[in-house]
Amino acid sequence: MNILALIMGLLAAGVVAAFSERIHQHAPRWVSLIAFVVALIYTSSAWLGAGSGTEEYARQVLPWIPRFGIQVYLVLDGLSLMLVALTAFVGIVAVVSSWSEISERHGFFQFNILWVMAGVVGVFSAFDLFLFFFFWEVMLIPMYFLIAIWGHENRAYAATKFFLFTQISGLLMLFAILSLVYFNYQATGVITFDYFELRNASLDPDVAWWLMLGFFVAFITKLPSVPVHTWLPDAHTQAPTAGSVILAGILLKTGGYGVIRFAVGLFPEASQDFATVGMLLGALSIVYGGYMAYSQSDFKRLVAYSSVAHMGFILLGVYAFNEIAMQGAVVTMIAHGFSTAALFMMAGALQQRLHSREMSKMGGLWVRAPRMGAMTLFFVVASVGMPGLGNFVGEFLALLGAFQAHVPLTIAATIGIVVAAVYGLSLMQRAFQGVPNPDVGEIEDFGAREMTVMILMMIGLVWLGVYPQLVLDLSAPVITSLGVAGL
Repeated sequence: MNILALIMGLLAAGVVAAFSERIHQHAPRWVSLIAFVVALIYTSSAWLGAGSGTEEYARQVLPWIPRFGIQVYLVLDGLSLMLVALTAFVGIVAVVSSWSEISERHGFFQFNILWVMAGVVGVFSAFDLFLFFFFWEVMLIPMYFLIAIWGHENRAYAATKFFLFTQISGLLMLFAILSLVYFNYQATGVITFDYFELRNASLDPDVAWWLMLGFFVAFITKLPSVPVHTWLPDAHTQAPTAGSVILAGILLKTGGYGVIRFAVGLFPEASQDFATVGMLLGALSIVYGGYMAYSQSDFKRLVAYSSVAHMGFILLGVYAFNEIAMQGAVVTMIAHGFSTAALFMMAGALQQRLHSREMSKMGGLWVRAPRMGAMTLFFVVASVGMPGLGNFVGEFLALLGAFQAHVPLTIAATIGIVVAAVYGLSLMQRAFQGVPNPDVGEIEDFGAREMTVMILMMIGLVWLGVYPQLVLDLSAPVITSLGVAGL
């Protein structure tokens, strides 16, 4: 599999989409949809075509700036491959969810979606730290435009807040990268940004701790975790539906991926010393995110705070430092990509039809739109951790592993699951059950286009819930390489 070709293909498709608007107003969305379908098939073929026990599905190393030891170093292992496949699928969902929502500048809109996703693929596959930072920035700017241009009433504020949080934390990570390269150069006399070389760098424990902290802050800001989560509710609420789908479905996962691959991978000893703090932040995110979700009257804002809670399970699992818990974090990343992307697609569809996100103006919608009601119920139930669905597997494994590491924090996180059931069922009651709002007339129910992607996400969650072994097998070699102990 040629990873660089996949990234360049998405970038090129973005340029084609931008100019195709001159041919026809709706041509850009078809260009974008076809590009993501091809990317998903291409990635899946590498996955299905590899033999059992494969640890690397693709590797490319090309010279870039040899004077400073910078290379185009791209690798797809099991963890990267799953997340790249999820990226392509979420791209399809984003295009479908915005099919009839965008009324202007269609070409530039699809250009930004494709370039965000190209940057995300680069983040998941780059094993040169300079290249990784380059792609980290590539995905930031198009996301800013998606919120700032096509967002809702307070889009300028939300876009600026998103940009400042992620840019400042990204610069902190850049400083940590350059410092790591410098200290390694002092010890070896070689300038390199190679991930595998830097994993073996000889660092003073105090220096390693501070460098790890630089990476950690950048990644938990993107995750996000309490206390650097405040950009997320505003960004989700103001973003267009496609922007919310991309944020929830895949962009937040770059933070979780970064914690596993770089914060833990490059600084295992420092990360173990930091484990209690990491688990504490995870438990706080679960409880606080759940509490704030329950207190919301805005549909999108409720789902946004639920994402803060779900991302807490990733931190909890990673910093439990055993294989079961970290496997749970990985499964949670994949399952959350399906369930929350679907809920944001639903929120966008309701806003487009009702011109409001307030659940107080909804009520009884199941009678008027039964297909939307059934889909929302399924994904709410999945999100709160119903056994047999993917979210349950991820959260159960994370809690099971975390229980071996820190019992009080695990108990606190378990309370968050109870809170999730309360706010999830409250959302269903306020939006789709009860007495229908007399001010709401007939609304258009989901058609074949929306139902197709919803059913695909349902299948993904059921598959993860019934047979998660494939995901566990793919991520196991990566987790083993980090030196994480078995349970």
